[in-house]
Amino acid sequence: MELRQLRYFVAVVEEGGFTRAAARLHLAQPGLSAQIRQLERELGQPLLDRSHRSVTLTETGRAVLPYARAALAAADAVQQTADAFTGLLRGRVSLGLVSGATGHAFDIASFLADFCDAYPALEIALTEDTSERMQAALLAGELDIALLGPTDETPPPGLSLQTVIDAPLAVVAAPGDPLLAGAGAGAGAGDRTTVALAELRDRALICLPRGTGVRAALERACAQAGFRPRVTFEAAAPHVLTQLAAQGLGVAVLPAGEDGPAGDGRLRALTIVRPGIRARIALAWRATGPASPAARVLLDRLREALPAMLVSRSGEGAARPSAPCACEPPDTSADSRPGATARRP
Repeated sequence: MELRQLRYFVAVVEEGGFTRAAARLHLAQPGLSAQIRQLERELGQPLLDRSHRSVTLTETGRAVLPYARAALAAADAVQQTADAFTGLLRGRVSLGLVSGATGHAFDIASFLADFCDAYPALEIALTEDTSERMQAALLAGELDIALLGPTDETPPPGLSLQTVIDAPLAVVAAPGDPLLAGAGAGAGAGDRTTVALAELRDRALICLPRGTGVRAALERACAQAGFRPRVTFEAAAPHVLTQLAAQGLGVAVLPAGEDGPAGDGRLRALTIVRPGIRARIALAWRATGPASPAARVLLDRLREALPAMLVSRSGEGAARPSAPCACEPPDTSADSRPGATARRP
């Protein structure tokens, strides 16, 4: 049994088939298949079921997979530890981003460009997904770090979070929407800046999908108020939500300051009150710390850069980064997996 055979086996599982795995590994598919069959002969059991259109794990394969991953992680750690003593950091780090986090609040692309210039031997695997699935992926070891919206009021056991944005939820409405002239608006419709949560009962709402922190916070508050929100449109990108609101299809629910320029500036944002609802974006990682030196370096850089990035890009009245969560462990500076891979030469 060779490490490369285990690497091939894991790649086939992660890619869901031999064709994509061969492309990822830059191998010819027949050669990859031959190596997997050799591994199965040595183990005396089939690891993959090839009888269907997609390749699936056999019972033996499911039992072997975590050990194969652990062996590869240990081998990578040996190389990375040796490289660290020579000042060369290499390896693969998996970073998750909540859908929409690449908008105007976070200049992640510039950050990753600078990071990869500083560590050219590193490979970053970038995944965009819902917060709920990324929390599960972190706990399963499929992600090293994630930038997500926590879906629960307290972090799941086994995860550490550092809050980088803590903002009130607001609704974004088009001109002429009844909310802008609703009861309790004060001096006039044009002066209104808040809306009571109860006023959203039975209103057509436009929101982020289930599994995101914003949606979870909205549904939790509505349940406590005795009703279910009537979400008629969902989209993963905040600017799409505001575009739908600009067409009069409902009111968009977003963190304050995320309404953007849609509607030529005619959209109005009203902060939700009675009760106020908070939405957070947090940097998340396993409580035991990232497994590899490369992931630890990336985490340290993100923890340093994100608050400064947000302060420099926030304007008057914009959401500011909050203090780290109480669950945050000590600094990890003492001292990688699936998604769309971004490589630097």
